[in-house]
Amino acid sequence: MSDLVAPCNPLQYDRLDYTPLPKSVALARRRAHRLLTDWGHPELAADAALLVSELGGNAVLHGCLRDRLFRVELTLTERAVRVSVSDPKGEALPAPRDASLDDMFGRGLLIVREVADRWGVERLTVGKSVWCELDVAAV
Repeated sequence: MSDLVAPCNPLQYDRLDYTPLPKSVALARRRAHRLLTDWGHPELAADAALLVSELGGNAVLHGCLRDRLFRVELTLTERAVRVSVSDPKGEALPAPRDASLDDMFGRGLLIVREVADRWGVERLTVGKSVWCELDVAAV
């Protein structure tokens, strides 16, 4: 996609694979918050943690297969921080949907769309990667 900002010229990068369990989403969320703070962007830490939580939750609920891990990558450049969550199920690509008031699920990508400056999906050789970016404020 032409509107990607983050992957080129990273200032910081982190990647970790997680077991497809709900507790892993909480671990990934806390890690993202800590890393963004450590990388000098505490103003983005809460939003990055929320995005990791939403995309990680989707990976656990919809994208993981038995005994296959999901991956969370954080990339910081001068212009943006990119959150990327990859999982092994690539046959059905995610898309925002309208959730009714009674639905317990179905709002994750709507949240991502509202919080992130950009988001998208990439097909991988095995699986898919759902990514989003937060712009870094110019100093």
